[in-house]
Amino acid sequence: MPYLTSASEIRAIVAEYTNAKTLWIDTEVADYKSRNPRLSLIQLLDNPQDMSGDRVYLLDVLDQPNIITEFIEKIMINSAIEKVFHNASYDLKFLGSKKAKNITCTLEMAKKIPYYLLPLPNYQLKTIATALCSFNNIDKQEQKGDWGKRPLTEEQIEYAYLDCIYLAQIHLNLLDLQAKASPEPATEDLISLSTRYSQVEQEWKLLNSEFEHLQERIKKAMPAQNISETSNYKLTSYERTTIKAAFTELAKLVQTQGINLDFPIALTQKLQKDLGENLEQLSVDIDKTTSWRLIPKTQESEVEDD
Repeated sequence: MPYLTSASEIRAIVAEYTNAKTLWIDTEVADYKSRNPRLSLIQLLDNPQDMSGDRVYLLDVLDQPNIITEFIEKIMINSAIEKVFHNASYDLKFLGSKKAKNITCTLEMAKKIPYYLLPLPNYQLKTIATALCSFNNIDKQEQKGDWGKRPLTEEQIEYAYLDCIYLAQIHLNLLDLQAKASPEPATEDLISLSTRYSQVEQEWKLLNSEFEHLQERIKKAMPAQNISETSNYKLTSYERTTIKAAFTELAKLVQTQGINLDFPIALTQKLQKDLGENLEQLSVDIDKTTSWRLIPKTQESEVEDD
């Protein structure tokens, strides 16, 4: 885990990494709760197979704006290099913002994995690393440490390089889960897929029935007992107001007051039927979509028998 502090050493590594295909990147920020946070460290890893930390470089960029600018120009804006972050939107505040290209965010990747494949209480790096990569005893205490103080402690340096290792392993595991979640449709095993779908459908009906029943009982019991909050749930209420007006009155108002309400209206099947041949007098846009639905064969035969 080389810890680089001199501008010349950092520039040399940045130049070397301009040829990298993928970089796993993390940052540490000083005064992150203040109005003027300062980028303290940039951590880089170019080999996800390295678990020793030998390929993790810690770039000390505290109060070195020229170095940060050079990193942004040579790495962050370089679309040929994939940059992997966790919660990238935070790091990009200090590393090029919207100018940054080819960004992968493991937080967003994790959120898109179906819950049954990745059942997590949250998507924090520690949570995902523990669940996916079997990293135990991850200590995030140094995250709130003083990253504006020099020299950095040994604990801070160890924390900084480990986060890159966690990030790379999370990324690799999420790529595998992505493949499981979105296999090639043309090669799907429809027999096993249909069998499992049928099993889950029955389980879901049972669970959903119990879920809705319990939910309604709780919503009735809490106000009856004058309780607004339990250890698990909070009961809130809301009101929805709907205003309806006769279409003829609305049309008359628009005409007399000169109100511009020129927007398309979706014509329901009933409206189309009521308009009849008059529909041909209208200039319409027709948008056709195809939707698919699965019908159990038993249900299909019942419909045919009826």
